[in-house]
Amino acid sequence: PPVSPHLSPSLPTSLFLVVTSAGKGLLLLGFLYMFICSLDILSSAFQLVGGKAAGDIFTEGSVLSNPLAGLVIGVLVTLLVQSSSTSSSIVVSMVSSGLLQVQMAVPVIMGTNIGTSVTNTLVAMTQAGDRNKFRRAFAGATVHDFFNWLSVLVFLPLEVASGYMYKLTKLLVDSFNIQGGEKTPELLHVITDPLTKAIIELDKSVISGIATGDPAARNKSLILKWCKTFTNVTLRNETVPGPENCTSPALCWCSQDLCYTLHNISETYNIQTCNHIFVNVDLSDLAIGLILLALSLLVLCSCLILIVKLLNSMLKGQVAMVIKKVLNTDFPFPFGWVTGYIAILVGAGMTFIVQSSSVFTSAITPLVGIGVISIERAYPLSLGANIGTTTTAILAAMAAPGDTLANALQIALIHFVFNVSGIILWYPIPFTRIPIRLAKALGDITAEYRWFAGVYIISCFFLLPLFVFGLSMAGWKVLVGVGVPIVALLIIVIVVNVLQARLPRCLPAVLHSWDFLPLWAHSLEPWDRVVAVVAAKCCCCCKCCQTGPEEEEEEEKGGGGHFLEMYDNPAMMNGVDWGEKREDKEDVLKATQL
Repeated sequence: PPVSPHLSPSLPTSLFLVVTSAGKGLLLLGFLYMFICSLDILSSAFQLVGGKAAGDIFTEGSVLSNPLAGLVIGVLVTLLVQSSSTSSSIVVSMVSSGLLQVQMAVPVIMGTNIGTSVTNTLVAMTQAGDRNKFRRAFAGATVHDFFNWLSVLVFLPLEVASGYMYKLTKLLVDSFNIQGGEKTPELLHVITDPLTKAIIELDKSVISGIATGDPAARNKSLILKWCKTFTNVTLRNETVPGPENCTSPALCWCSQDLCYTLHNISETYNIQTCNHIFVNVDLSDLAIGLILLALSLLVLCSCLILIVKLLNSMLKGQVAMVIKKVLNTDFPFPFGWVTGYIAILVGAGMTFIVQSSSVFTSAITPLVGIGVISIERAYPLSLGANIGTTTTAILAAMAAPGDTLANALQIALIHFVFNVSGIILWYPIPFTRIPIRLAKALGDITAEYRWFAGVYIISCFFLLPLFVFGLSMAGWKVLVGVGVPIVALLIIVIVVNVLQARLPRCLPAVLHSWDFLPLWAHSLEPWDRVVAVVAAKCCCCCKCCQTGPEEEEEEEKGGGGHFLEMYDNPAMMNGVDWGEKREDKEDVLKATQL
């Protein structure tokens, strides 16, 4: 019998959809692989450019005795090497060599927690072309920043006053007779190392050597040339000036003029060179670092843009609704509170697998941007990433040699206790989840004034740490004289803002708004006009710097974001029961029409 014309094209169409979906999935995995590898190369590039400078910063032991200076050094060094694990390993080397006490290293560890959160904030900048995606992505990235900054503001003074982290971790280390184990398992590196090690390999002992004062390390290159070496230890007779220079009285023989003793002599033989492409390149570390920095940033941004495009094409309609519901729906009452803690465990587990909190938080940032993951769900995932990176450090510490095991383990435990303390303070009670509210507010500001994202990154990760570092170096009198008035002014502004929103009747009439101040002092609009003029003079006509008429029209239709939260993607809202989210029927009608 003849085949119905309605049935004949269905099989080819279904097959085409299956092949297309499979191809997109493979492309997504490939771009994700390149994205992770580019982050690894980016870290190596930063170490080549600023690694020796980071080692020099740590050589100032007297500076590290100041808690605020130690905090800032931890931030700046982690920004230079783009790896909190590298910064922590430098601290462990200094503590083990006696250059730094564990108690003085606590602020440095807190600083590394802040410095490592800049990576996903930079990744969010790649979505600045779309205002709504940028609002969600930047808020999802900076919720990690706010958690780290707020935790430091609370726990650094508490640690300086009481030393509870040092005492608790000291008690834990002394209570257990922990023996050094084998090397830390490398899970994701098994997949990424074939590509990254074919591009560059670094000798990370050079940075630690500079930090610990080894003069030979200062003249060595960070680029690893010999991947396989052999060290031979032989016992040899040596002539020494006198008996006091002998290794022991039993191994000392003296004649009339000379003394002889036995010494262990170590000789290292280079067996096999490395196979990366820069092994025999006659360029300085700085030049190679700049080349890798430019290439890795190009690959990272390209992969991120392609990942977002692929996810947008794959996650549409019912598929997007299902995925969004699975990721963002809480357990039924009365177990809804468990969902966030499961997300923390998932974030910790995924970070343990990829061996880097920066990689994991950078990977979920575009998902927040396109609306698949809500910021309420991204927050516990980021907290879990903080825990996951500390568990990796604990395993790495337990693999340390016996003479450095206790110090390495205590520093890793301090990092763990700090993050757990932050979670206890800023997560269990919904009212205390201040980082989410701050991130949403910042996301709204940066969506309207996208240049403010750059101001935020430069201010929070460079200018503010350098300003605090300068004040702390000038002495406690200068720090108190300048810092206390600034902090008091900030507290007054925050209190007045809260009262303006909640209890305006408690304020004098003049303080019901900030209109009595000049416009530039309480609004970004004048600054936006200045930026627009400067951008026009610099011929900056890209989509990120100015809004086109189509985008303005779209935002006017969308109500400027008044009805959609930063984590709601209109393309994914078809079929969502808005009645569950909004009690106001007019808002439901408007959102459904949108």
